[in-house]
Formats: sequence, C-alpha cells, structure tokens
Amino acid sequence: MNIEWLGHSCFKLTESTGTTIVADPFEKSIVGYEMNRTDADVVTCSHQHKDHNAVVNVQGEPQVLSECGFWEIKGVDVSSMLSYHDDKAGKKRGENRIFKFRMDGVELCHMGDVGEECTVHLAEGIGTVNVLMIPVGGNYTIDAKQAKEYVDFIMPDIVIPMHFKTPKSQVDIDKLDEFLDLFEQEQICEIDGQSMEVDRACCGGDSTKVIVFKDDVF
Repeated sequence: MNIEWLGHSCFKLTESTGTTIVADPFEKSIVGYEMNRTDADVVTCSHQHKDHNAVVNVQGEPQVLSECGFWEIKGVDVSSMLSYHDDKAGKKRGENRIFKFRMDGVELCHMGDVGEECTVHLAEGIGTVNVLMIPVGGNYTIDAKQAKEYVDFIMPDIVIPMHFKTPKSQVDIDKLDEFLDLFEQEQICEIDGQSMEVDRACCGGDSTKVIVFKDDVF
C-alpha cells in the first residue's frame, strides 16, 4: 500500500486493490497553503474544524465518515473511536475521532487532533498499530512529549508525525524537531518526496521507525 502526506494532518492511503482513503483534508485559509485536490473512495474527518474537514478538496463522490463506528468499504476495514481535542474532556475544543484502517494486512491509525494524554483505556482501545499518524505540534493538540508517550505505549512499527509547523504553515504550533529529539538518530528515516510504500515486511522491527518526508513543498 501507499501512504502519501498531503500536508498538515492530511494523508492519502491507497491499497494495492486501488481503494483510496483521504484522512482530514484541510482548507488553505486555516493552514496557510493549498491542499492539492485529489480523489478518494472514502474521506474521514476526525472533527469539524476547517483544517480537518475540507471534503470539497476531494473529488468524486467519496463516502464521508466522521462519527464513531465500524465499516467495511471495498475490502478495507475502517473503525473509529471517541477521544477529545483537549485535556478537559472536550470542554475547550470538543470531541475528536481516532480512525483505524486495515489495508493490505497493515494496521494504520490516524489520531486526528487528539488533545488528551495517553491512558491505558485509550491505548487499549486503539489496539495493535503498525503505522501511527500522530500530531506533535502542541498548542491545539498533544505536544511532542505527549506524542512520544503514545508511541512508547502503543509501540507501532512506524510513526509518522503530523500537525507540526512547516515553512509555509501559518498555524501556531511547534516544529518537528522537538519530537525528533526524543528518538535515537538511527530510528529516524528520511524519505525523499511525500509518499512511501508500506507492507507487512516493513513491520516487526526491533524499534519504532520515525518517518520524515524531506520534500519541503509545505
């Protein structure tokens, strides 16, 4: 399967069968740069903020998922669970949905704008994860240290940081460096461009690999 980072917290996931999912599409007026229009069979929105629910940027007639539930769509298993956008049980910024996908035998988890600290209850609800997409920029979400706590608890094979400050971003969040500094250098893997292929052979290593996309288009 292919994982393509479209900027901010948005990813396009493509199974070998051709089934495609876009997670958390965003609006330029909030993030500060344009999201390239794309197509998909499914769009997931972790919550209804404009930097995560710009479904208009996804062409075709995708099925939009934004609530908690379980689905099987064109051979892909999708599930979502409730979490909060803040550390006050949603009183500041509301609810957030954590989505999981099973594609080509790989378990992927997109954390959305999770803002609450990692707990046993939440981590056990997420379950086994091969690829974890997690916010690290703080302010509106968990910060780098809190994200590392999730990584240590869930122990994914691969972690892809998202929702951090980039050169073109206008969002008041931290840069990626603070998160990367919490890992050993040999755990960090730089990828040329904005996409990577993942299969079961990439999983099961001795330690979590942190993926950094080197292309600075964002």
